[in-house]
Amino acid sequence: MTKIFEAKVLDVGPEALSMIKDANMLILFGEEAPADLAEYCYKIDNKDLSGAIVTGSRLVIDKQEFPVTAVGDVVEKNLKNLGHITISFDGSSEGSLPGTLHVQASEPVVLNAGSVIQLFT
Repeated sequence: MTKIFEAKVLDVGPEALSMIKDANMLILFGEEAPADLAEYCYKIDNKDLSGAIVTGSRLVIDKQEFPVTAVGDVVEKNLKNLGHITISFDGSSEGSLPGTLHVQASEPVVLNAGSVIQLFT
């Protein structure tokens, strides 16, 4: 597997954890996150993506591995330009919104400041 992305969580918005608990999703955003969105986001330090994200890629968060099941049309563009994507842990193969990356999760994900997020193909 080839690593195509790696970022560290710099800051966790006060509402970010409730997004995982209530909606089974999380929002990543680069350091330029708008204030009204930042409270729901995990702010990350990097947006360098070096390859294509495809179904079958792997999302790894602090050594927890999640297979990618669907990739929205603007996931790569938004990640490169803004560090911004929504990750849904619903395992959907259809995809929903253009900026959403869907992954299969068998257990709840836990992220904190300092967590490492990686993508592999």
